[in-house]
Amino acid sequence: MYAVVDIETTGGHPSANGITEIAIVVYDGEQVIHQYQTLINPGVPIPIYISALTGISNEMVQSAPTFNDVAQEVFLLLHDKIFVAHNVNFDYSFLKYHLGLAGYDLQCKKLCTVRLGRKIFPGLLSYSLGKFCSQMNIKIENRHRAGGDALATSTLFAMMLQNDMEGHIAASLKYSSKEQVLPPNLDRKDFDSLPKCAGVYYFLDQKGKVIYVGKAKNLRKRVASHFSGNNAGKQRQDFLKHIHGIRFEACATELMSFILEAVEIKRLWPQNNRALKRFDQAYGIYLYEDQKGYQRLVLDKRRKYSAPVYSFNSILEGHNLIVQLMKTHQLCPKLCFVQKNNDACIGLAEAHCFGACEGREDPATYNLRTAAALQYLKSSLPSLLIQDDGQHPGEQSVVLMEEGKLTGMGCVPIDFSLHNITELKNYLRPYPSNDYIRNIILSHASRYPHKVTVLNSSIADSA
Repeated sequence: MYAVVDIETTGGHPSANGITEIAIVVYDGEQVIHQYQTLINPGVPIPIYISALTGISNEMVQSAPTFNDVAQEVFLLLHDKIFVAHNVNFDYSFLKYHLGLAGYDLQCKKLCTVRLGRKIFPGLLSYSLGKFCSQMNIKIENRHRAGGDALATSTLFAMMLQNDMEGHIAASLKYSSKEQVLPPNLDRKDFDSLPKCAGVYYFLDQKGKVIYVGKAKNLRKRVASHFSGNNAGKQRQDFLKHIHGIRFEACATELMSFILEAVEIKRLWPQNNRALKRFDQAYGIYLYEDQKGYQRLVLDKRRKYSAPVYSFNSILEGHNLIVQLMKTHQLCPKLCFVQKNNDACIGLAEAHCFGACEGREDPATYNLRTAAALQYLKSSLPSLLIQDDGQHPGEQSVVLMEEGKLTGMGCVPIDFSLHNITELKNYLRPYPSNDYIRNIILSHASRYPHKVTVLNSSIADSA
């Protein structure tokens, strides 16, 4: 038994909008056996543009029942039937959400006449309800009203049942099928093409533009998780509506998928990725030359397009490092902005400043020690490679980091000697690096030290 449903609402997502009208056509596979329709007072004003589209005004619903008034009747009509609608996840998410608020837990199998239409009647110009019905010579009475649209959808669905020679409807109802949970505009072939390996996936809009990039240990499972559940929020509903395609890039390991995701988000800047867009180390040590010719180190906030010598999340971490450099390489506290008052230089008293702050040491001599401090920083940045399983038999994967920056990653033959770094680089694909990627690699190295080959001794303990 099928319940063909259409609703009119005050907006596009259920958590902040109400239902203004609902129609349910109960169909047994051969004929309509019951029809239900009512206006509903949504409890919130109906926007003018919605009224213009549906013809439902605030005055029309003023004396209509609230959804709580009809919730029991609606639930009894739906709960034991297959829920059918045009773009089913929209109607289902609204009714599940509002029935839940009224104390009813709706759990139905679902069928989407948009998705089924693409399979049973392929090649049409459009599968929007109005244009789809026009192409099938179905006349819609009261377009954009729940009763008219539900009756038209039931007629459309009846034609699908009659013409479904390949069993698409039965296949969609199987427990293992993802058909009823996929976004309405996504071709099932895109989902079916996803492998069960690690990698990066890209959601595309109608024009093929990337709107979201994600990483996965198992591409098929991770992408499916985006479409499961019935989150009522606007962000998720809008997100699913705009997914028209998927492409992916398989990776040999989960670490490589983490790195590639970070690279691709920075490169493509997709509108639905937010967390990685915001990531940046908050502070950095900068080098500049003052008017007297002294090369000076300073700890400051990271700024757009700036190029710090070293960067940190914590100002305390940066302060501790610059103090260490100051004492180890005999730099002036005032020239390093560690001492900012007009008192006598504490570096003179502690014998690690030779008077540059008072002009008693020439810039060339002082700058030699600044250069040594910078060289120490550079050499202390980790150089390592991480070996792991390859993407195919007979190969191994390699991630190479030099002086704290990702050099490249890729797969090499299983018997390839990794000691020749110059030759190794010919096999690796270069990628841009940043602080986030450095942290990913170092975190992985600390968790899996048996996969790490350290290329400089200064980080042997940390890796």
